[in-house]
Amino acid sequence: MPKESLIDFSEIPNGPLDSSCITISPLITPFMFAFNNVTGSGNNVVPTRKEKKWKRAKMSRKAKVNELRFYRLKAKKKMNSPNPEVRIRYKLEKAKRKEEWLIEKLRKYDVPKSPAEPYDPESLTEEEQHYLKRTGEKRKNFVLVGRRGVFGGVVLNLHLHWKKHETVKVICKPCNKPGQVHEYAEELARLSKGIVIDVKPNNTIVLYRGKNYVRPEVMSPVDTLSKDKALEKYRYEQSLEHTSEFIEKLEKELEEYQKYVTRHKKKKDEEAEKKKEADSKSKVV
Repeated sequence: MPKESLIDFSEIPNGPLDSSCITISPLITPFMFAFNNVTGSGNNVVPTRKEKKWKRAKMSRKAKVNELRFYRLKAKKKMNSPNPEVRIRYKLEKAKRKEEWLIEKLRKYDVPKSPAEPYDPESLTEEEQHYLKRTGEKRKNFVLVGRRGVFGGVVLNLHLHWKKHETVKVICKPCNKPGQVHEYAEELARLSKGIVIDVKPNNTIVLYRGKNYVRPEVMSPVDTLSKDKALEKYRYEQSLEHTSEFIEKLEKELEEYQKYVTRHKKKKDEEAEKKKEADSKSKVV
């Protein structure tokens, strides 16, 4: 059998074959198959083995370790630099990177607020407000708002207290920021549909359930964080607060060092000029 009649299987493309892919040449005896590079119908072109591009090989474990070692040595060199400006700048860059990372993390805990439902708060007279304030102060039932802030569990506790009591005290323990108690009061009134009777200077809020109070089916709102998520958010917020304070401190240090360098340079220049003047006078004499 002649060589021309043999079928070259290396040129056969992968995948299902169609009748349009095969052509028969009658010129060569006995016959010869020719396979096209197109498979199926449409624009689905299957590349041959030569046209396939090789993917970039992954880094070996040793290469990764060497790269990490290089960055560690580079950081160590900057930390142990004799120049204070290099050390301060390295710390500042590292702190700013951490600040960006924390801001990105906190974005995940931003819960979109649900559209406000039509709510008409009841109007209370001065006598009613005074009575509710006194009864709220005397009663021992209270809800604690701790480091997690306002989350679903706090609103649930409010509704459980309102089952037997008209008023409830909300004690905010770590309210160190100015105006934080009033923010908590507004948030609790929005989520629980209650009425804020009084906000005391000892970080205590008195909430009234309302005359026509009806317990909702879902007592912890959907647009609030869970207990674990609220704690994670608090930790990230604390870390961000300390990092921003550290950045301010480093920026002040860098500014003071630059001022010191300029003063020292100016002093040196003045001393050099005085020395030159003294030398010129001695030569004239």
